[in-house]
Amino acid sequence: MPPDSSIQLSIVKVHDEEADHSLDSLAMEEPLEIRLGHGPADNRRIKNVSVTMRTPGNDAELAVGFLFTEGIVKQPDDILSAEHCFIACAENKENVIQVELRPGIAPKLDTAERNFYTTSSCGVCGKGSINAIRTVSAYDSRDIENQVSADMLYLLPAILQKHQEVFADTGGLHASALFDKEGELILVREDVGRHNALDKLIGAALNGRLLPLSHHILLLSGRASFELVQKAAMAGINIIAAVGAPSSLAVQLAEEFKITLVGFLRGKRFNIYTQPQRILLSKYEDSY
Repeated sequence: MPPDSSIQLSIVKVHDEEADHSLDSLAMEEPLEIRLGHGPADNRRIKNVSVTMRTPGNDAELAVGFLFTEGIVKQPDDILSAEHCFIACAENKENVIQVELRPGIAPKLDTAERNFYTTSSCGVCGKGSINAIRTVSAYDSRDIENQVSADMLYLLPAILQKHQEVFADTGGLHASALFDKEGELILVREDVGRHNALDKLIGAALNGRLLPLSHHILLLSGRASFELVQKAAMAGINIIAAVGAPSSLAVQLAEEFKITLVGFLRGKRFNIYTQPQRILLSKYEDSY
């Protein structure tokens, strides 16, 4: 994460009615406008697609990941460039990023008919999106074998915690981490918005041509919401583990797409909400 991912402020810290002046680190939160350039080389069009509240850093990955998980672009070859808007946006260049599609690539803007406004707490909301994802997801990894042991799952939160640099300073960021089947950390991204952290991670995986992620494990530092399961399904992920609780709609979507969803992964315990056959438990092999 860049240096401007957090800021130090002078505060008054109170403990047992005693007050002291101190410095506190806060996670940065600023708007990012995502613009999309498309059309023939001699007749380019620019569309404002989304405004999201995010922590500065990995903005190009965030924009690319967002466009992919929303079904607006399909593959990395669709994208010509993703850069901050330095010329047309001189006054706000660090908070505007423009993604240029290759000539001849028609973005699926019918999936973005509404004017996206994404807050830190909610990305894609609404049950109707369950039907939308069925039509735009490029991957179907429901029947792909991908199994991990419970012993390996127990280790993942501690590995993630070691790599949450900004969270250690501020306590105010969410993280998404991608592991391989052996428990090796592949990618980790942080953001004040949990959906932004996952879009950054998926954007990085898309740029690295790692998709589909059907032989990996996604670890979420907080709760598992509908929108996070939806984005994971778009990337072909079929094992999601969350430190926090899942929502009812997240469980419903995970079951529909045959995703193994684990919640409350803490210490040596967790709950399996869907598709338990992918989690290997030596003591309870016949319990499923």
